[in-house]
Amino acid sequence: MASYDTYGTSTHTVDDLVRLVSVRLGMTFTERESHFRGVYHLADDHSVRVEVQPNEVPGDDEDEPFDDAHPECRVLVLTTTTTPGTTLRARLESIEGLLHLRHESV
Repeated sequence: MASYDTYGTSTHTVDDLVRLVSVRLGMTFTERESHFRGVYHLADDHSVRVEVQPNEVPGDDEDEPFDDAHPECRVLVLTTTTTPGTTLRARLESIEGLLHLRHESV
């Protein structure tokens, strides 16, 4: 079973959040670029995948929100885990201004 969580902030920039999440989780992020998602940052260690994604994604005519349910959040943190646990969530929620927005298990 996989767990997916989405966090968001309107107070941090992408670079700030990459630095803060990297320190909290001890993970190294690499910058990626996607035609559909724009520039985002990825850290992956087999059981935990963390992405820092701007909520505004370049579109054909204008920027479109990656998560249109939370347009107030400028930056999103997306996590995918294969082993359930509360440690990841607690570490991310300890970042001031980062809010847990959604959880889904599949």
